[in-house]
Amino acid sequence: MAQFDVYDNPVTPDSERIPFLLNVQSDLLEFLPTRVVVPLVRIEFLRQRITILHPELLIASSRVVMVTSEIGVLPRHALGTTVLNLSGRRAEIIGALDMLITGS
Repeated sequence: MAQFDVYDNPVTPDSERIPFLLNVQSDLLEFLPTRVVVPLVRIEFLRQRITILHPELLIASSRVVMVTSEIGVLPRHALGTTVLNLSGRRAEIIGALDMLITGS
């Protein structure tokens, strides 16, 4: 489970709105039984968006938005197979997390 791995959302009732989850937890904390994840919401379900806080991503032909303001934790075992890794978007992801935490 690597930082910035994307997973299919295991919570079926939410999967229409939130098809994917993004693991933002550091690889240094691999030993913990939980993962900090950010929901990736289909863009059509978003009413309002702050660009730096909610970067847009394209995953499996779906336009989704990293809804950083809905960050949460799931048990490690709840996450299934990795869909892809977004390490190439590291600057945007860290920028969104920084905006959430520090406001800048």
